This record gives sequence, structure tokens and C-alpha cells, in this order.
Amino acid sequence: MRKRIFEIIGEVSDEDSDKLSHGYDMAMIVVIIASLIPMMFKHTNFVFEVMTWIATAIFIADYILRLLTADYKLGKGALSFVLYPFTPMAIVDLLSILPTFYLLAAGFRTLRVLRLVRALRVVRMLKFFRYSRDVAIITRVLRRQKRSLIAVCILAFGYVMLCSLIMFNVEPDTFDNYFEAIYWASVSLTTIGYGDIYPMSDFGRFVSMLSSFIGIAVVALPAGIITAGYTHEIQAQLAAEEDSLRDDDLDEL
Repeated sequence: MRKRIFEIIGEVSDEDSDKLSHGYDMAMIVVIIASLIPMMFKHTNFVFEVMTWIATAIFIADYILRLLTADYKLGKGALSFVLYPFTPMAIVDLLSILPTFYLLAAGFRTLRVLRLVRALRVVRMLKFFRYSRDVAIITRVLRRQKRSLIAVCILAFGYVMLCSLIMFNVEPDTFDNYFEAIYWASVSLTTIGYGDIYPMSDFGRFVSMLSSFIGIAVVALPAGIITAGYTHEIQAQLAAEEDSLRDDDLDEL
């Protein structure tokens, strides 16, 4: 019984053809989207509160079922039930549940602090990584291209720090503190250019132009890496499906 529950609620995979599991994933995606709707409005009402509590009840049930089948996921026996609450997605699940209880603050003073984490409801968006097959593909791409993406991030971070340090010393009157220089360098690197902070000297403007040109290349690198990885993943998936169909045809013969 527990194994069948795990098969239904388990993370999506390309080989998964279980209709009940697929239906569960789709239903959870609908619940996640519905739970985020109240956050799009400044004021709440009875309908939004009911939606929130129903979604939270479903999230709690899902969390309990995953905890009860943790040994199938982690494969470490009884220790799995202790380790599971500390896994990344289990923490996401917990953070998706806790903010709802700020509604009880009027009756329980100890829970009033949860008002401060109401915005944590947006964490529920991360649950899409578990239920969406398309998101799962992108997640695999990010994992496989992790080293390349980290190298690009280090490059971008190093350039931002270097450029902001130069500008902070070249134009001390433009920036009140070093954080403003970092903010300006980040905006320039991404070629957004809000215009709220800008260099006044000729040398500062030259550095700004250089930062924008380099930013075009740096920003384009992650997009190219992810696109190439995604294309490779799709091609590998299609090839696996063709091999599976070919094997089925041979078995029929």
C-alpha cells in the first residue's frame, strides 16, 4: 500500500506512464496555482481564506504521505523518516504550509511572528519543480551544466565587484556608499540602465559603456548554455522514446 502511494506521489520522470500519478501531478499544480491567487490582492475575503485553508490542508496531507513513504525515496530504512524533513523539497513543503497559520495569530500569540513570513507563500512556486515534467527537464539541465553556470556567475560577480570598485573611487560624489556602486554595476552589467544613478565624468562614462558591452556577452552566456543543454536533453529523450518504440515493435514480431 505504501509503495503504491509512493509511486503515485513520487517525482515525475520521463518513463512514468502511470495515469493516476500523472493525474495527481496535474491536480497538485492546480492547487498550487489556486493557493497563489489570494496573494494577487491586497485584501482578503472569505473565499480567499477558504481557498488558502483547503490548499494548506492538501499540502499537509501531501507532506504526511511523503514522510510516510520516505524510506522508498531515500532508501535508508528507518533513518529515512528522520532525514526526509531536512531534504530540500521537504523544507519547501514545510515553508509552503507554515505561513498560512498566521491566520491563527488572534488566538495564539506565539504564532503572531508568522505574519512576518506571510510572503513565504511564494515558496509554493518551487513545488512546480516536483510536479511539472517540463520543469524537471530544465532542472536536469541546470544540474548537468552546473559547472559552466557557476563559472559564468563567478565571472559576472568578479566583474561587478571590480567595476563598482573602480567607479566608487573615480566618482566619489556620484555614490554615497559602496553598495550604490555595486547596484549601479549590476544594472549596467545587465544593460538595463534605470538612470537613477549615472556617472558624471568622461572616464566614468567610458567605464559605463565598457560595462554595458561586456554585460551583453556575460548575460548571453547562461542563456546559450541552458539552451544547448535543453536541446541536448530533448534530443536524448526523443532518442530514448524511439528506441523504446523500436524494442516494442521487435517484441511484437
